[in-house]
Amino acid sequence: MRYGMVIDTERCLACHTCSVACKQANNLPNDVWWNKVYTIGGDFMDTAKGTYPSKLALDHLPFSCQHCDNPACTRVCPVGATYKREDGVVFQDYDRCIGCRMCIAACPYTGVRSYNWEEPLYYVDFPVGDANALPHQKHVVEKCIFCSHRLADEEMPACTVLCPGRARYWGDLDDPESEVAILVASNRPHKQVLPEQGTDPSVYYLV
Repeated sequence: MRYGMVIDTERCLACHTCSVACKQANNLPNDVWWNKVYTIGGDFMDTAKGTYPSKLALDHLPFSCQHCDNPACTRVCPVGATYKREDGVVFQDYDRCIGCRMCIAACPYTGVRSYNWEEPLYYVDFPVGDANALPHQKHVVEKCIFCSHRLADEEMPACTVLCPGRARYWGDLDDPESEVAILVASNRPHKQVLPEQGTDPSVYYLV
């Protein structure tokens, strides 16, 4: 099994629901976002590049950990805190992490990891989201873990379930009958981010 995701960039509304769903389901600390939607256009979020009226361009790229089949981060972690599970999820074990941040340095995908310099803080004084979400700790690296606590209950990641544009597809890339495998094998143009790095991401983008 190799869990993966296919994101249809033409269906993406850039509504950032995936970002909020991820933050809420995983009870992420203040200012920590595992799932982001980047603007490919102007210098600011949701602004186009070019000149009005006929030369404007605006696209969006939902982005998080790419859960690579050949992850660079796992090769440099000295304590095995970041590792690829049998189901393909690149996991982060907070209890083993020593905060060396070697995984951040090795990862070619800028911004998918964050480091908790202090005890995590929250805008409210009680946990939100899923009851079995992993607790956050200081002095550790964290990132998207494909909502592993939801996978344990045979549920899909929160970002996929709550996407209003139905732009996200989830499943087993190794199962030729799964929706994600069929989409990747179809004639629909698709891409991976930075394939030249040799990491073979498990996130594909339909373009």
